[in-house]
Amino acid sequence: MRKPIHRRLWAAFALSLIFIRELLLSSISVARAAIAPRINVHPGIIAVPVDLKTDLGVAMVANLISLPPGTTSLHTSPDGKLLYVHCLDVLEQEEVITGIKTNFEYWVREVEG
Repeated sequence: MRKPIHRRLWAAFALSLIFIRELLLSSISVARAAIAPRINVHPGIIAVPVDLKTDLGVAMVANLISLPPGTTSLHTSPDGKLLYVHCLDVLEQEEVITGIKTNFEYWVREVEG
């Protein structure tokens, strides 16, 4: 059963606010890395498990990841269950995965209904 439209609209609003926050934080982080006297980043590619119902949901998460600086979506697995993401600075893979799942995937799932 689909969620009521007002809950889905609220989720879309919350997702917008979260995206703006992530955009600002990542912009500051990348700017700091760019002007630092020494480069101190640990780039990496991470496979993020995705539990969304639709291809549109997976595409939304991939785009939300790619728009802020410092991360970009590279590829999805054929079944749409893994999203490969390049990150500018990865200290803990699990921390990055948890951030993507709680900040973007959860709210996209709520918007999907």
